Amino acid sequence: MADLLYPPVIGAARAWFKALDLRFDIHGTEHVPARGGAVLVSNHISYLDFIFTGLAARPAKRLVRFMAKESVFRHKISGPLMRAMKHIPVDRSRGEQAYGHALDALRRGEVIGVFPEATISCSFTLKDFKSGAARLAQEARVPLVPMALWGTQRLWTKGRKRDFGRHHFPISIRVGEPVPAESDETAVGVTERLRERVHDLLEAAQRAYPVPAAGAAGAWWQPAHLGGSAPTPAQARAL
Repeated sequence: MADLLYPPVIGAARAWFKALDLRFDIHGTEHVPARGGAVLVSNHISYLDFIFTGLAARPAKRLVRFMAKESVFRHKISGPLMRAMKHIPVDRSRGEQAYGHALDALRRGEVIGVFPEATISCSFTLKDFKSGAARLAQEARVPLVPMALWGTQRLWTKGRKRDFGRHHFPISIRVGEPVPAESDETAVGVTERLRERVHDLLEAAQRAYPVPAAGAAGAWWQPAHLGGSAPTPAQARAL
């Protein structure tokens, strides 16, 4: 079935980016394969991360099918859009069904987007990764493509009001070289290697991120270990 809705949605998103005056700092999009199945794996710091993860696949002319919690598909507005764009609902009580749908899509040559932290990181640091992405890649025999996003939390994240005014701050997107999902390695081992790669990409994005003229000390969107006022990982777990 043709993707009749997905391209117009992408066009609308790009128009919205322009209206917000967002600046993009994107590196590594050549690592997204132009054909065949792949699993894009990103950190998760904003409700809008799926938009920016998908943006990284556009130079390769790929449409990403995201695995998202089922409640998004029940919403009267987002639900029809998500289904029309062939994203995959995840019912955590019946995860095997979503896993099967994602596996079928990978075998058809689709690109699947996964946030292995499962939920937004309120500390803006990496949480532990679930092993589902690694298991999918191993079973479908496709590569894992690590990604890191930075700056998206400044638009809309957990515990903060949406800020969709015009901005001049950048959104950083880093895509790394594919991580092979060796069939003779445990999914846990692959996941550990994958998390290390995403961590390296995230740190690279943070190092390159321009500091505001007033400085980022105490900024709510900056993680505690970089001098911001975001909760520490321990505090975030308690929350």
